[in-house]
Amino acid sequence: MKKPSLPANEEARLLSLKKLQILDTQPEERFDRITRTAKLFFDVDICLVSLLDSDRQWFKSNQGLDGVSQTSRELSFCAHAILNNEVMVVNDAKEDSRFANNPFVSGGPMIRFYAGAPISCPNNFALGTLCIIDSKPRKFSATEMSVLKDFAGMVEDQIRLSSEATVDKLTSVLNRRGFEMISKQMLSVSKRLKTKTQLLFFDLDGLKRINDQFGHHAGDQMLRYFGTILEDSFRESDLIARIGGDEFVVLLNGDEHDANTAVDRLRTAADQSSKSELKWSVGIVEYNPDRHRTLSDFLSDADARMYQDKRSRKSYVE
Repeated sequence: MKKPSLPANEEARLLSLKKLQILDTQPEERFDRITRTAKLFFDVDICLVSLLDSDRQWFKSNQGLDGVSQTSRELSFCAHAILNNEVMVVNDAKEDSRFANNPFVSGGPMIRFYAGAPISCPNNFALGTLCIIDSKPRKFSATEMSVLKDFAGMVEDQIRLSSEATVDKLTSVLNRRGFEMISKQMLSVSKRLKTKTQLLFFDLDGLKRINDQFGHHAGDQMLRYFGTILEDSFRESDLIARIGGDEFVVLLNGDEHDANTAVDRLRTAADQSSKSELKWSVGIVEYNPDRHRTLSDFLSDADARMYQDKRSRKSYVE
């Protein structure tokens, strides 16, 4: 077994990691959603978000390694993976001199295959990896490596959310900056995997009237309430954001039926509330990489559909 070397910038790397204040924090759904999806996509036993401290690797997200929150850095595959910017692939650990005698190979969890993509943020220091592990040796294609890097990019985006102003303070959903950062990664994966993705563009009808008649405090309450029922009506894997004064968007992995089902749940939640004045218009557009060359194209298309919905009614209030 070969002991991993230290990165040349180890002192600055550790300082950057400490400043994030992410070590030893509680599990978070936003990270677990990524590792669950990656584990399912690659059909592996284990998927981890592993962060490398001075003497340990600690798991911010852990799928498949039950009851373990950290291991020795000296024994970790990830400590080798952070030494360069590329995906590190070990097709068969028993045939690799660096890991053949590693106790995690000869004993539980019986690692044979490993692939780890470095997680580098917010200042390009490698903090750890998004890694997948299996008890069977396997080959790993260039396309699979590229997809693993996309998943690692999603983890990087979520870490940035902890240190950048990307959450709307009024509603606690993402703001436009946060939405743009994460949605670009999601659309990249959708394009690569050829999965369906829907963008829903919501505009609250009559918010100006509420502000004028009852004051901005009432309007703020309506915005907060709408953000809450959006989160309750859509899935944890869907991306929800407030991108303007009375404009909200949701990026949803699925087909048009999935989007319409979620909107029906939203209408039910609104109907059951005491806020009878809550009305909205919505435009739904499916992602087409040939038509939507940029995120702005996608938003503009959904915005136009929303106004079609608004004008389809005999009377509406902006």
